Amino acid sequence: MGLFFNVIVPVIAVFAAGYVLQRIFHLDTKSIATASIYVFLPALVFTQLYEAEFDQRYTVVLVYAIILLVVMIVINKIFKLLFKWEQSVESASILTSAFMNAGNYGVPVILFAVGEEALPYAVFFMVIQTMFMNSFGVYYASRSKSGFLKALKTIFQLPATYAAILAFILQNITWEIPNSVYSTLSMLGDAAIPIMMVLLGMQLASITSIKLNWNVILSSLSARMVVSPLLAVGFIFLLDLDPVIGAVLVILSSMPSAATTTMYAIQFDTEPDLVSSITLVTTLFSVVSVTVLLNFIV
Repeated sequence: MGLFFNVIVPVIAVFAAGYVLQRIFHLDTKSIATASIYVFLPALVFTQLYEAEFDQRYTVVLVYAIILLVVMIVINKIFKLLFKWEQSVESASILTSAFMNAGNYGVPVILFAVGEEALPYAVFFMVIQTMFMNSFGVYYASRSKSGFLKALKTIFQLPATYAAILAFILQNITWEIPNSVYSTLSMLGDAAIPIMMVLLGMQLASITSIKLNWNVILSSLSARMVVSPLLAVGFIFLLDLDPVIGAVLVILSSMPSAATTTMYAIQFDTEPDLVSSITLVTTLFSVVSVTVLLNFIV
């Protein structure tokens, strides 16, 4: 129970603060999300990756992220054949099972449960996941209306992408960032995690309608919350990974569906009620599942 009160309760409390705030004041979540995406998140990405000592462990994180995405898509293709889903339902399931809430939820859990030494790897995974979500995610949400190349362009509209590239470049040259500049970036980066957590609560409070198609919900829940962490465990044992990297991969793999996918589903009219329902159910389920998981790995 110690992990539940020391890790899960603080995280859920911040989510709840955002949820209550949105229910009372009905704020414009899009404006807050824009500030997070264009100011706070790039600062966090830059500072964490700039300070990181890159080695083969980052390559392992990248390889695992690719494998996880491919496996989740294949599983949903199988579900589509078994349950005779329409393409829009398959897209909804892919959105909610292939893309987890690595940023708003996963990063703070890792920070509280594993510690700051794991944070750069968690942020790196979050960057990869964000790039996947804004290419493959947008493609699956909009494939009846746009092509993959159009979806791919969204990657280069996100400042976090450039923040990561800039961090890699500046790490390998002799020029030092002025202290005044870096202090500003650090201050913004420190604010990113709590803002993202509050924003998730606000996004959950903004869900206005749900669609309880339990066949799809349970299929997506199983893929996201059961198969995904088991895949991480198998990957860790196969490669005999460092315990910190192993903890990062398993925890992030056990995260619920990304709230961002609901916005894509609404924007492209890809079963938005179903996507919202799966996001809500997986988030509620994670309170128990992540607590149980942490007791085994931390």
